[in-house]
Amino acid sequence: MIDFTFTQEQEDFRKQVADFTASKIAPKVKEMEQNKTADKEVVEAIKQAKLTGVFIPKEYGGLGLGYVARLIALEEIAKVSPGVSMMLQIFGLGIEPILKSGNDDQKQRYLPGLSSGEKLATVAVTETTGGSDPTGIETTYTKEGNYYILNGRKIMLTNAPVANTFVVLAKDPNNPKAFSTFIIEDNFEGFKRGKDWNEIGLHGCSVGEILLQNCKVPQENLLGEEGKGMRVAMSAIGEVGRGGMVGVGLGIISTLLEQSVNFSKKRILYGKPISNLQTIQNKLAQMKLDLEISRLLGYRAASMQDKGQRCDLEFAMAKYYTTEAAQRCAKMAVDIHGGYGVVEESIVTRFLRDSFVLGPSAGTSDIMMVIIARAAIG
Repeated sequence: MIDFTFTQEQEDFRKQVADFTASKIAPKVKEMEQNKTADKEVVEAIKQAKLTGVFIPKEYGGLGLGYVARLIALEEIAKVSPGVSMMLQIFGLGIEPILKSGNDDQKQRYLPGLSSGEKLATVAVTETTGGSDPTGIETTYTKEGNYYILNGRKIMLTNAPVANTFVVLAKDPNNPKAFSTFIIEDNFEGFKRGKDWNEIGLHGCSVGEILLQNCKVPQENLLGEEGKGMRVAMSAIGEVGRGGMVGVGLGIISTLLEQSVNFSKKRILYGKPISNLQTIQNKLAQMKLDLEISRLLGYRAASMQDKGQRCDLEFAMAKYYTTEAAQRCAKMAVDIHGGYGVVEESIVTRFLRDSFVLGPSAGTSDIMMVIIARAAIG
């Protein structure tokens, strides 16, 4: 029999994250919107709460609560700040390759620090050649003695300005079909941060680029087998990256629905609340449907993940539907709010901008459809 309810532990965790969000994140939202970057106090609060280690096993200092709990945390935080939720989800994306493909030494060296927040991680795949086709990257690696030498530029990396641990995908210039993944720290020789990027939404996380100029990476920081790094990086994006985007989208849809229902009950037109109008009711019904469908798709995939089952297709479907639904619901929420939906101070306006950043992240909607179609065709 299928159970669609949270366990008591998961429900208690949800309440804890909701309380944390209300006390530590909500008061900083206005400031983050103005600065358009990650807030140091919020980052520190996330560290103290050990939210960076939600799905890291307890043996490495994590909470060991699994991927459903991770999705719960991301949804709850995104109800208030999709930007902070995005930041947290990318921390997890940087952790996953080390957790799943790292050897014992790498796990012991990195996971405790990543659990506590002493180290903050991200994944570096995207380049000027694009992110949808990772085989088109131009960052290269060569072997020199006990080091790998990397050269290249990675762009549009969420958390690049605040992270100190980077999982980087590079290719062998002598074998364009060979890709390897490396753990790079920001104090390595030849590592340099590039410019920061300003997105239209998801303020509360920082986006930037890194430059690798003859960057010396110890051979023990090769993640997985040499020449087989594409699977290391892309499997993390396919499940943890896209799962994280679902969490951000769920929070956005949930708040948009709540705001729209409350506004429609208070807004009087023709002597009655606009919630009495069938046109408004249809929009609210569609938003409710989108939220429930997105939750079912997302939490099903996360529960499969907790069971160790393959779930990249399930997350592709959940990511496509949820991020598209977030944009669709944002448009409907603006319609319901009318002029109030397009002023800077409005939550609906902020979430409209946030929703449009979800589509390209962790694989565009078009790429998700390609993945889904391939599964359908067989």
